[in-house]
Amino acid sequence: MAEQNFVDYVKICCRSGAGGAGSAHFHRDKWNARGGPDGGDGGRGGHIILRGNRNVWTLLALKYRKHVIAGRGGNGGGSQSSGASGEDIILEVPLGTVAKDAETGEVAFEITEHEETKVLVSGGRGGLGNTHFKSSTNQSPRYAQPGEPGKEEWKILELKVLADVGLVGFPNAGKSTLLSVITAAKPKIANYPFTTIVPNLGIVPYRDMRSFVMADIPGIIEKAHEGKGLGHRFLRHIERNATLLFMIPCDSDNINNEYEVLLNELKMYNEELLDKPRVLAITKADMIDEELKALLQAELPKDLPVLFISSVAQTGLTELKDKLWEIINQNEKEE
Repeated sequence: MAEQNFVDYVKICCRSGAGGAGSAHFHRDKWNARGGPDGGDGGRGGHIILRGNRNVWTLLALKYRKHVIAGRGGNGGGSQSSGASGEDIILEVPLGTVAKDAETGEVAFEITEHEETKVLVSGGRGGLGNTHFKSSTNQSPRYAQPGEPGKEEWKILELKVLADVGLVGFPNAGKSTLLSVITAAKPKIANYPFTTIVPNLGIVPYRDMRSFVMADIPGIIEKAHEGKGLGHRFLRHIERNATLLFMIPCDSDNINNEYEVLLNELKMYNEELLDKPRVLAITKADMIDEELKALLQAELPKDLPVLFISSVAQTGLTELKDKLWEIINQNEKEE
């Protein structure tokens, strides 16, 4: 997916439809010149609705659509005829879309299932016709309710990429190379920081025709939780990954320190991220021999699985997929 086409944040003005007015009508025909009240109810105003679509990967369609306006409800008529409901506006969004109030930042809901629908802004209710106000003491009410006005609200839609495995690491840790080797995804790869500036998704084929989804999250930098670089945009995508694969090159100055910095960035952004299962992959392992691997192994964190891999030499990748599959399925059973 072209970088300019990947949009994960939009702010839109939503105006739902006003409800139609109830009717203050009285029955009249050639046999009855002064019949009773028979005014119908007004129709409700149109809603603005979000609908999940697994075939949509970006919020690009909403980037230039700053105003979304639903239809007005129809007025009630005689013979207890109700007005038509206003036209609903349905916005197709990717799975993992979060809807927020633009003023308060309060999260309204998340769309996580295909064809899941939720009302973003509800239309105004239609007014009641005069038939509802007839009573023993008021046989001929000459009034009806007006419809409720629609609402005008600014909403923020944010996309959090949904994947089984999210790749976490500093720029140039080899995340894009791994994704290109074990999936059919073709991310941009180059030997300089921030080659990846949007998430890339790929499907990892596994044994017996099974598969899982892997997401290459753009590289984190120190103080990303404070918004440094594009920190908040990067970290947001990690929230929707079931398992986190930390990737650190074997030629790093201090692997333990890099791991702690990455872990701290996640913790400072959202402490709940530390509850996700983690795996550590030491990349570019074709550059070191078995003796050096053993020396590094003794210094690496002991609280998570550690594997040595090389995407270029394609070593350790089968073991990595086995471990990830085991953790993903163990996580699903516990849920």
